[in-house]
Amino acid sequence: MKKSYYLFNPGRLSRTDNTLKFTPVDENGVEGKPKYLPVEGVKNLYCFGSLDANSALYNFLGKHQVAVHFFDYYEHYTGSFQPKEYLQAGKMQIQQSIHYLHPTKRIKIAQLFVEGAAYNILKNLKYYANRGLPVSTQIDRIEVLSSAIEASTAIDMLMGIEGNIRQIYYEAFDVIIKDHAMEGRSKQPPMNEVNALISFGNMMCYTLCLDQIYHTQLNPTISFLHEPGYRRFSLALDLAEIFKPILIDRTIFRVLNKREIKSKDFDFHVNKVVLKESGRKVFIKAFEDRLNETIKHRTLNKQVSYKHLVRLECYKLAKHLLEIEPYKPFKIWW
Repeated sequence: MKKSYYLFNPGRLSRTDNTLKFTPVDENGVEGKPKYLPVEGVKNLYCFGSLDANSALYNFLGKHQVAVHFFDYYEHYTGSFQPKEYLQAGKMQIQQSIHYLHPTKRIKIAQLFVEGAAYNILKNLKYYANRGLPVSTQIDRIEVLSSAIEASTAIDMLMGIEGNIRQIYYEAFDVIIKDHAMEGRSKQPPMNEVNALISFGNMMCYTLCLDQIYHTQLNPTISFLHEPGYRRFSLALDLAEIFKPILIDRTIFRVLNKREIKSKDFDFHVNKVVLKESGRKVFIKAFEDRLNETIKHRTLNKQVSYKHLVRLECYKLAKHLLEIEPYKPFKIWW
């Protein structure tokens, strides 16, 4: 089975027959021990650091449908190499564009994204409320805001509701997380450990959604909640809203409350905090564990992984755009 690989050090990537050879290189140009990856077993490469590779290598990766995602030193997602969009179809792109350009069709899809995100956020909070944590105030305020989603008439209004919901939700992080204070959301740059984990995790969720979109006929640049941009795959941002509470926030609660990641796993600068390699490795391991967990799907009546839930969400959206079946956002039912 193909899987994702994470390259944390700067280095060189080359081809040896049907094997990928990654050679780490330190700041003095000294090569480390090479790592060999049979290309048949590689689905994605995540590169946290500079990568020296030539066009022939990327041609090889493209033929084997291997995507490469790049992050800079501060864990910001900077771009992806994606194989040829072999699944995209003209009819789907036309329907996606029609739904974006039609105000009523667009706002309906955008509302459903926010509805799904709000529901999953509330599910997280109610989980901790049932365990005695004082988050009932945040639950009540988010429920009031959620009731206004359906009545929203403009994307800006809807984005304002979504932003307020998430701001209130983040207030509860200081209650849920034991030894680390969040003190409000800060990004670009994150100012403390919790914010550094949120920024890193959100980028991982974004690239996951992008990867799953590329396995469908959807165009990742045509979105409904977030405005399409020239330099981003905005549909992945839309889908990530639904899955961040389930995949990222719960992983953050785990690694901090179980002390799997500690203060020593962060680099502290004057005006920013970033994860060290040790912290990234622990978080990615916990994130991958989460993605590989399975649940009994109520409609399919079989076990599916959390990762596959994201793919299923893309299929549901595609059916809506083709007017086969109305889209319903994924909501935790357990």
